Amino acid sequence: MALPHLRPITLSLLVAFSAAHADDTALSAVNVTAKGYSASDLETPISTSTLEREEIARRGGQNLGDALRGEPGIAISNDSAQGQNPTLRGLGKDSIVLLVDGMRFNSAQPAGAIASFMSLGIAERVEVVKGASSVLYGTGALGGAINVLLPQARFTPGVGVEAGASFDSASKGLRGTAVMNASAGDHALMVGASLARIDDYKSPEGSVARTGYDSDSFIGQYRFRLDNQQQIRISAQLHKDEDVWYPGSIQRHPTNPATRTTIVHSPQQERRLLELGYSRKGSGEQPLNLDVRVYRQEMERQIYAYANWLNRDIVTNQVTFQTDGIDAKADWLVHPQHLVSFGVNTWEMTGNPDRWQAAAPNFTAFSANNPFQKAKITAVGAYVQDDMRFGKLNVLAGLRYDTVKSSADSMLNGARTTGLDGTDNAFSGNLGAIYEVSPLLRPYANYARAFRAPGMRERYESGVRGDGYFYAGSPEVEAEKADQFELGIKGASSQFVYQVAGYHNRIENYLTGQILTGAAATAACGAPNAGNCKKTVNLGNVAIRGFEANARWQVVSGHWLSAGYSMVRGTNNDLDEPLFQMPADEARLGWLGNVLPGVKADFTLRLVDRQDRIATRFTRGTENATAGFVTADLGATWAFAKNQSLRLAVRNLADKTYHEHQTEGLSGWEIKAPGRSVQLAWRGSF
Repeated sequence: MALPHLRPITLSLLVAFSAAHADDTALSAVNVTAKGYSASDLETPISTSTLEREEIARRGGQNLGDALRGEPGIAISNDSAQGQNPTLRGLGKDSIVLLVDGMRFNSAQPAGAIASFMSLGIAERVEVVKGASSVLYGTGALGGAINVLLPQARFTPGVGVEAGASFDSASKGLRGTAVMNASAGDHALMVGASLARIDDYKSPEGSVARTGYDSDSFIGQYRFRLDNQQQIRISAQLHKDEDVWYPGSIQRHPTNPATRTTIVHSPQQERRLLELGYSRKGSGEQPLNLDVRVYRQEMERQIYAYANWLNRDIVTNQVTFQTDGIDAKADWLVHPQHLVSFGVNTWEMTGNPDRWQAAAPNFTAFSANNPFQKAKITAVGAYVQDDMRFGKLNVLAGLRYDTVKSSADSMLNGARTTGLDGTDNAFSGNLGAIYEVSPLLRPYANYARAFRAPGMRERYESGVRGDGYFYAGSPEVEAEKADQFELGIKGASSQFVYQVAGYHNRIENYLTGQILTGAAATAACGAPNAGNCKKTVNLGNVAIRGFEANARWQVVSGHWLSAGYSMVRGTNNDLDEPLFQMPADEARLGWLGNVLPGVKADFTLRLVDRQDRIATRFTRGTENATAGFVTADLGATWAFAKNQSLRLAVRNLADKTYHEHQTEGLSGWEIKAPGRSVQLAWRGSF
């Protein structure tokens, strides 16, 4: 279905609520990720989105990307049912910092979503900071940061349990979660689990093969209260997925491109995290709050390539990306008008793939083909930020310095062992101000500079990527630098809350693939791949500009309307064409209200425009235009007892056939989104 192009007049219908409930007042969200400590969104000169637990449950999202779908400034890039990566303002997973409880996920991710290494079922809150955010989060935060906040051990006397279970008809998926908190005196313990058993889902065209998977997630935390101001904590997280396939990774095999294809799958992948932390809450007229943590996070993956004409794997790869980190941060109210925060972050990620590849023509004899060996990235950064208040004017200024070092023992299966070390040094900064003309009119402006050091894959790995080209790794590439300017308006009253933002982001040293031919292609990619070769390089610059807005309005007591709009435009200035995989324009309309005693109903209409602004030269014609589509979701939640509720919802009510523009896959082979799905969910606490 092709939609008429969405025009700016739809801005009068502003997009999507961030946390809409049928209450009597509209409250601005509180966000800890934007400033590094709890702060009202109305006092923050940055665009943010926040999903509370109730809203996450209402949306019925199966993972992080699914839950954020349709939020202003956020789109989804997916290669499977589980591999759904959020993109912020047109920038993908390599340009976003993803955090869980403030600790960053690090992984050289060839397929799937790094966000899939945690369970959304036990999340209490999701916070999104849109736009350059390197002052607090260092390398990689060109597009922003997403922080998934899990339950914490609480000093609430006694034992409490929160649980939930759900079923959806599209995948016949079963999910269950439970979190228990126990506390006595100065001791608090929290343990939780989330389990999912998902089958292949159905689209309107039939079952979508290889979209099922199994997923188990476990969390735990113990806190000991040293006194009224000080606590220590020990946290552990374990997440495990089995039998995950990535249909969007299908590639034609060079031995016979017409009939032979391969697909990437992960028989097993696992994330393990251990954290030891100390916190101190200040007191007096100039309180100093302190938090220090050390952590180790391991992401272990089996990444196999399955040959569809042989019905077996012809590439096996097992790798663990281990990150050891230290975070220390403090905020100090040095003056009633100045809240100064400062911190140091350091982490080191190592990776050592063990890849074996079968050789043509019989594909029975395996030999080592390691993209790199003993690779390491070490990052050290320090920042200072001043949150200033001058009457109704709030000013936020920050500065950071980072050093990121990369090294590897070898690349290209040991063929290259020299020239593999690299160092990137960068200053990041932000300066923003927001002024309260009235509660409903708070204009703001923000400038931010961010950077992204090249990752392990860009420096050291050579192989086929999502656009169908064979990419040659380049240890000599340098960090990207971004300058973002943003203007916006926010406001809130008891019945109306809104946020509008326009931005321009210019990225220098843009990391991308440069098409090579002839002898240069043979030298970089090898003779078998010379006709389809790109080398990872720093090109000149790209520019991304956009507009996003969201609002919700209580039209009558207990009934909220919401509406909105999101637009992103990207330009590859070196090739003078649209930037690759820019999301389509999108609008969303919604209603939430009380319909019966104890029953709230909701309706969401999502309108996505045709996307025909495509990168033809960059992809050599492999990025196609995507048709527009409209989807509708309808649901009702019944609070049938104290702390107990049932929810019945229908997603994709009209059973529309579509796929998002950023869906990965060969042209014409992109996986279709799920069709009509009935969801039944229960939530309760005891």
